[in-house]
Amino acid sequence: MPYTRDISALPILDLSLLDGSALQRQGFLDDLRHAARDVGFFYLTGHGIDSGLLQQVQASARQFFALPESEKTAVGMINSPHFRGYNRAASEITRGQPDLREQFDVGAERAVLPSADNSPWWARLQGPNQWPAALPELKPLLLDWQQAMTGMSLRLLRAFAEALSLPQDAFDRLYGDKPNEHVKLMRYPGQAPEQSNQGVGAHKDSGFLSFLLQDRQGGLQVEIEEGRWIDALPLDNTLVVNIGELLELATNGYLRATVHRVVSPPVGSERLSIAFFLGAQLDAVVPLYPLPTVLLREARGPVSDPDNPLFRDVGWNYLKGRLRSHPDVARRYYADALIPNALSA
Repeated sequence: MPYTRDISALPILDLSLLDGSALQRQGFLDDLRHAARDVGFFYLTGHGIDSGLLQQVQASARQFFALPESEKTAVGMINSPHFRGYNRAASEITRGQPDLREQFDVGAERAVLPSADNSPWWARLQGPNQWPAALPELKPLLLDWQQAMTGMSLRLLRAFAEALSLPQDAFDRLYGDKPNEHVKLMRYPGQAPEQSNQGVGAHKDSGFLSFLLQDRQGGLQVEIEEGRWIDALPLDNTLVVNIGELLELATNGYLRATVHRVVSPPVGSERLSIAFFLGAQLDAVVPLYPLPTVLLREARGPVSDPDNPLFRDVGWNYLKGRLRSHPDVARRYYADALIPNALSA
């Protein structure tokens, strides 16, 4: 098992080896387990997502961010109790500081859940997306990419189950027919040296698996051990994959949710990245999976920030993160959930 001090770059894994020989398949599963435990991040090749589709998604994201400000703010997240839509740079908050990126959030395209007096607050998270009228092709394109990414990521999640000596379908019931899919388009404008360079502040992702499509501008950094950061430089035809807190929680910390951040690009340049987050159904509860004894001995226990505790209830955990990140939307649609200690009651 490698020590973190020996790691200077993210591992590269080839998902197509799952369809190779028995030896290739087992090699991939072993590499997957070690990468997810020792680093929590890796590059994924052989993912099967059409390169033309990836290029179209990037091109359309650039077209969206090039729209007039009035067109973008017409689909502002402040209009959505489901936390969908556009935010200007410095609208989202990480660790109390504004993130210097503009972004557009898309979730699963589903109907609003019926409301009742006893409905949990997280039920308000489900609902339709907002789409810019000036870019009608964005909706079918992003929903096609979302569907392709869901299929691929569920395949990878089943590989994780196998790598942990669990049944291949061990995680399936957490997703059912309504996985909590989330797409985020992000543009990081260049910043002068005397300005803040917090493209996005240091954080862990709250779901199960995260996938990032990068352009050629670097900026993503991974905290490989406390205080030591390495660059996740863009590599052609790869997705950057990282473990979310709920998967760390499900494996008692055997798999690692790793702190990461994005440093703003220099003035005169910009960074474009597109993220896909796979989360479980909002009404799911994450169990502690029974790992083999040999793996349990290496489990470190989940690391939970006392100021931001983890919940096994998926909907509550996701809502908590949204309320912290988007206080304007929280005040408008979730004033009742902002009562002190309401979420922990």
